[in-house]
Amino acid sequence: MLDAVIRGGSIVDGSGAPPVRGDVGVRDGRIVAVGEVDEPARRVIDAEGCIVTPGWVDVHTHYDGQATWDDAFEPSASNGVTTLVMGNCGVGFAPVRPTDHDAIIDLMEGVEDIPGAALHVGMPWGRWETFGEYLDLLDARQYALDIGAHIAHGALRFYVMGERGAANEDATAEDLAEMTRLTEEALRAGALGVSTSRTIGHRSVSGEPVPGTFAARDELLALAEALKRAGHGVFEAIVAGTIGSLEGLGGERATPIEEIPLLDDVSRHSGRPVTFTVAQLFECPDHWRTVIDAAAEANAAGSDLRPQIIPRSVTIMTSLDTYHLFRGRPTYDKIASLPLAERVAEMCRPEVKAAILAEQPTTPASPDLSDNLSALFSVALPLTFPLTDPVDYEPTMDQSVAATAFAVGLSPEEHMYDLLLADGGRAFYAILGSNFVNGTLDVCREMLLEEHTVTGLSDAGAHVNLISDCSASTFHLTHWGRDRSRGERLPIELLVKKLSHGNASLYGLADRGLVKEGLRADLNVIDMERLRINTPELRHDLPTGASRILQSAEGYVATMVAGVVTREHDTDTGERPGRLVRGPQAV
Repeated sequence: MLDAVIRGGSIVDGSGAPPVRGDVGVRDGRIVAVGEVDEPARRVIDAEGCIVTPGWVDVHTHYDGQATWDDAFEPSASNGVTTLVMGNCGVGFAPVRPTDHDAIIDLMEGVEDIPGAALHVGMPWGRWETFGEYLDLLDARQYALDIGAHIAHGALRFYVMGERGAANEDATAEDLAEMTRLTEEALRAGALGVSTSRTIGHRSVSGEPVPGTFAARDELLALAEALKRAGHGVFEAIVAGTIGSLEGLGGERATPIEEIPLLDDVSRHSGRPVTFTVAQLFECPDHWRTVIDAAAEANAAGSDLRPQIIPRSVTIMTSLDTYHLFRGRPTYDKIASLPLAERVAEMCRPEVKAAILAEQPTTPASPDLSDNLSALFSVALPLTFPLTDPVDYEPTMDQSVAATAFAVGLSPEEHMYDLLLADGGRAFYAILGSNFVNGTLDVCREMLLEEHTVTGLSDAGAHVNLISDCSASTFHLTHWGRDRSRGERLPIELLVKKLSHGNASLYGLADRGLVKEGLRADLNVIDMERLRINTPELRHDLPTGASRILQSAEGYVATMVAGVVTREHDTDTGERPGRLVRGPQAV
């Protein structure tokens, strides 16, 4: 008898093949039959009118801290993710010396905007030092989905070099040898790869670029040597210029195209894939194409470069209870600590509104993320759009805050003020910048069609009060597979392959990513007619009551991890079959 059968669905198997109607039989955590399944089952899932897909593999998350206290992995789990990879962007929590916990928290809080107090309180500090010990801690826990991790260059460099590493001094030969040894040790313990950041935009809370930002070629090749010795793993990078030239921070040392030869060297030396973030930016709208073409040229010559993309603009969110352009103005700051309802009531008073609009934000000696964002939100109102139901990530320009302000005879700032008070102060808006330079997402379609691109960049678990792109997995299907009206769509089989088999194979996870006999039963049953991305919401459920933005989806009839139904009709079943994934997985 089968444990479960998924009956009568349209199977999109992850291989890129067109959908085929059929059943899927599951026993002992594995797919044992695909097609017409007559064997009786303890549980029958009706998939009539639904598609049946592999579970999504999200390769770019930052749950490194949350994984030590949380088992639900919202909002990834509610968006169909069954396996995720964390430790991206060169930041993580191992290895770490007992005396350096504060420093490593400072690094993660600065780069990924995860509240330091939540990390201090939520993580069981002292339970690990080495990367292997950190994995052992995770391995003792059970989750709603499977998790894997990179060893992060920033943490590694600080562990080996101490303050010299934090100050981004050049590594000595002894430093490089130790980095290679520890990275190989981490890979053999189960790391899925190694990550690094080379952009000056990634900074600790204290304002310093993360360790490794300016690492020389020989240092990256030392990491590549570890990948070569271990014989597995992915090198993940945020290259210089990924988020622009950053002249306000002193300017990047290179552009993404100038980083390609270095990534090529890393891939060739290690014999392993290199994945790196690529996006369209306003300051050089066609640079992304140059980079992707250069990667394809390198691949044709024997390299393995995988540009990592997102299927929409990165959504820089603003709301009254998170970041917004009025923070830092004296009159607002006097009421900022009031409960939301009371703050909204105060801001509705004409004299308070007039005072806030007349002021400029104060400028501290060392502006933090909040101060920088206040300035950004002020100038980006022509690219700021509502995230109201139904959420539209490819709006027309006349829907922007600036355009609608002019239509009603208000200044953009005054209109933004009023909009922030909507829905009792709970309404969200977003800057759509990257990949939206021309006012459409046409470039994302081109990126998705590229053979070597990897779809990712959800950043789930990070930027908890600023970005919530965890719904990007669902967006592939709702927008590109069904709803797009401002241009061509994409075949559902291509989208499913990108989300599942493409990402699984990148990390050597041969046991998942396809609806195929013998593989893990990591599966989604999706009602495409009902599938939708919900509006963002703010929850105060991190340790210490810290807040984070969540954005769930509806239309996932069932999600299965290792043959166990973890979500049913968009509700967590409480089952926790997920485990730590150590290294590549055979069928």
